Amino acid sequence: MADAEIIPIGTRGRPGRGSGSMHPSSAARGLAASRTPPGPEAGPQSEAEPEPDAVAASPADEAPGEPPEPVATEQRGAIPGIPVEEWWAAIRAAALELWGHDWEGALAALLASWRRRLEGDYTVDDYGFDAEFTEQFVLAVLRPIAHKWFRIEVRGADNIPDDGGALIVSNHSGTLPVDAMMTGVVVHDETGRFLRPLGADLVFRLPMVSAMARKTGATLACNEDAERMLRSGELVGVWPEGFKGIGKPFSERYRLQRFGRGGFVSAAMRTGVPIVPLSVVGAEEIYPMVGNLSVLARVLGVPYIPVTPTFPLLGPLGLVPLPSKWLMEFGEPIRTDELDEGAADDPMLVFDVTDQVRETIQQTLFALLRERGSVFG
Repeated sequence: MADAEIIPIGTRGRPGRGSGSMHPSSAARGLAASRTPPGPEAGPQSEAEPEPDAVAASPADEAPGEPPEPVATEQRGAIPGIPVEEWWAAIRAAALELWGHDWEGALAALLASWRRRLEGDYTVDDYGFDAEFTEQFVLAVLRPIAHKWFRIEVRGADNIPDDGGALIVSNHSGTLPVDAMMTGVVVHDETGRFLRPLGADLVFRLPMVSAMARKTGATLACNEDAERMLRSGELVGVWPEGFKGIGKPFSERYRLQRFGRGGFVSAAMRTGVPIVPLSVVGAEEIYPMVGNLSVLARVLGVPYIPVTPTFPLLGPLGLVPLPSKWLMEFGEPIRTDELDEGAADDPMLVFDVTDQVRETIQQTLFALLRERGSVFG
């Protein structure tokens, strides 16, 4: 018996899946494009005219006796793939930027560290500081920002003690505390030591921010914790201007606010550690604060909600800091171990030393501004 002609059910022998049209529907074209082209044993092709966007080769174009070359079908809306070699080259370049030429060893150490951490094999100190996490993750992420984006130039790093307790006192600016994070990167890169910041109460009331601050070495800005860390030989950082400094308008840039009551000076006096003044130029321009949504800030219980040329106008993109040129200068240490016993209880002496530290930072800021010239140069 001769083979009967097979007619697909519901199509009446016409293309279009029963639609009655001589052209297949978009669903049929998508289904055909996703299937493997039929081999020599397949049945006769449809007599429907090909779509203009289909790429096909005519048998007459093939040379006799040569197999037809495969034809790539360009799918509508398809995203061109990136070769694996290019992905690997990009990963190698990023690893080289983060860890240097010994990036393979550093990456292996990082993976081993994370494996141990997943098993619970890591330590934190009495304040919640996780040195391994800070060095291998936080500082590794912040370091390219410090060196490539802000291009920080450091002076006077030899004024930071190699060991023992010391108090670094810095101006505060920039709308967000980016200067504190960059100071931690610079101190670790220059001395190998971790900076232990003293943070405001608000930092430890914010969800997630509080846990991250503890893990990276921050503690509450109170005299008891500060003196305890200084006595144990830690390098402590303090920003006495607080929110008044970091949230001041752009028109008041590089003009220091009050340094409070000098609590940081009395803590240094009681522990006999040196005070190292730090002047930072460049942080004022990363988020130029031109306004403050004070009513909304009071409702949310925060000191201010900044308005900058890019935020909130550009949304999340406005949170990207401007790439200003930074200069950091560590001044000569002010010794407190030569003061008389009980000097920390003398309010006039504490005020004088506080004013000395503030004036040193202010004059250094003016000198660095004159030297820097262009903001983004």
